Amino acid sequence: MRPDLHATRLALLTNASDARTEMAHSLASAAAPACAHAFTRLLSEEAAREAVAARPSQPLGGLAFSVKDLFDVAGQPTPAGSVVLAHSPAARADAVAVARLRAAGGALLGRTNMTEFAFSGVGINPHHGTPANVCDPATPRIPGGSSSGAAISVASGAAFVGLGSDTGGSIRIPAALNGIVGFKSTARLVPTQGALPLSTTLDTVCAMTRSVRDAVTAHEILAARRVTPGAAPLAAYRLAVSRSLFQDGLDPVVAKAFERSLGRLATAGARIEEIDLPALADLPAINATGGFSPAEGYAWHRLLLERSGAGYDPRVARRILQGATMKAYEYLDLVRARHEWIGRMERALSPFDAVLSPTVPVTAPPIAEVAPGEARDDAFFRLNALLLRNPSVVNMLDGCAISLPCQAADELPVGLMLWHAALHDDAVLAVARQVERAL
Repeated sequence: MRPDLHATRLALLTNASDARTEMAHSLASAAAPACAHAFTRLLSEEAAREAVAARPSQPLGGLAFSVKDLFDVAGQPTPAGSVVLAHSPAARADAVAVARLRAAGGALLGRTNMTEFAFSGVGINPHHGTPANVCDPATPRIPGGSSSGAAISVASGAAFVGLGSDTGGSIRIPAALNGIVGFKSTARLVPTQGALPLSTTLDTVCAMTRSVRDAVTAHEILAARRVTPGAAPLAAYRLAVSRSLFQDGLDPVVAKAFERSLGRLATAGARIEEIDLPALADLPAINATGGFSPAEGYAWHRLLLERSGAGYDPRVARRILQGATMKAYEYLDLVRARHEWIGRMERALSPFDAVLSPTVPVTAPPIAEVAPGEARDDAFFRLNALLLRNPSVVNMLDGCAISLPCQAADELPVGLMLWHAALHDDAVLAVARQVERAL
């Protein structure tokens, strides 16, 4: 894998490399077979100009970042992985997140492919093709979604930061399946202005990188805040492992990697306690009327569906239309139930610095098993629910989480998720730095 942002910036600052050379590497990676279908629009000339114009002393120093197709970029339409918005009016200004990355010296490499309208954790796109996971050149495997192209852009070496969004795991799922780092911050810390919404309650603007230290840098840029560094050793943190839900139905590779990771952390001095989180059992009842994403998604899409519904991915339209039946009192009941549930979860997690879980319970299956087609719809929706199960808990919690690769060299990528409630971002990142070293 190409060196991370920090190592490359050091090379720039010591004149061991320069932004023009690094951008040439990024553009070559973006054009390579490993990045097929990862970009919906490559901005080669613009990126080269921005790279040269940046200062090496800036946080991104002229290095490449990619942007998920649901973010506004001035002068371009914002299709969000669809065809029905392909000819929508061009954005007048960059999304706040895009503007902040550019202001930090980032060079915008291009717009990345995604699940249409961000409504799936699998990463399939029938309009623009599905980018294959980088982990297995012999068998095209799902990239994870919805930030599929963003993950491939980072894992392939094209981009140092892949800007995306996370509503139920859309950063952490592809990060886990491609063996990179994905950090979902507390949602309120990063503005969503200029990002096409899925769920205004759950949407989080965040990014994927190749290391935890790069995740800290990306978060500091996106949130316009400084992360309080944690200098304590791993033994200083109190970590929890949930007995319920998160470890249900793990495939053998994930189970082995998770247990091995816990063992290595314990050997490194980590204090790990198994706990019960009985509030998790209440989530199906709380979301029984469909949850936030279908209802809030339908509110945004209903007129567009009436005009252009035939142009939607049928699987995406099916999920959005589920929101049409939610009644106003059911939505208000959902808001109240979530608030009460968050309070119970926060009290249960308060003694701990972070919780450890598998990010997703499976490794990436072949694309062929869930490719578009009615015969595979059941398999697709089963896989989608399974991929979303663990990470979506954190979105419902209004929390923060990071996924780190924890597989052995001969295994498919597996993600280890560290998570906690809202505004514990700095603690989670501090623990993640120590966990990354130990693994």
